[in-house]
Amino acid sequence: MNKIKFKYHPNAWELGIFTEAEEGHKPNCQCCGKPTGFFLDMIYAEEEVECICPACVASGEAARKFDGAFIQDAEENLVDDEAKTDELFHRTPGYASWQGENWLACCNDYCAFVGYVGVAELEEMGLADEVIGEYEKKGFYEGVREELEAGGPLSGYLFQCLHCGKYHLWVDAG
Repeated sequence: MNKIKFKYHPNAWELGIFTEAEEGHKPNCQCCGKPTGFFLDMIYAEEEVECICPACVASGEAARKFDGAFIQDAEENLVDDEAKTDELFHRTPGYASWQGENWLACCNDYCAFVGYVGVAELEEMGLADEVIGEYEKKGFYEGVREELEAGGPLSGYLFQCLHCGKYHLWVDAG
């Protein structure tokens, strides 16, 4: 299968954002009606939607059909291009989080979601001091360095600017 690339979610496939259909059973996409080997089961919409093929996510057709969005929230005040906001909310799959996604922005564009991180992963990447320091200046959660754990009760979400390359951290508690 040729896996579709997403500008703001380049690691969607590696992170398992799309569910692989059970062997021998390809469900039909609720948007286009075609059988699909991989599907997304989450869209913010009034209608209950459990199977959207990657093509219908990428084209924006699913967001149009179900009058929904794949992202709950973003730093929209930092991006002045409606086309970028449209691509993020209507053609980019979200990520799993405790309270709903919050997509970060930098350089007048949305960042790429890199993955789930804790202090250990950030230290291994040499980013802990920089991104935790920047995050703590925002004044949201205290004690991030002591409690941040990938997939833990205080979980980190790492983003990277598509333009300057700077990393940014978002933290969410379950």
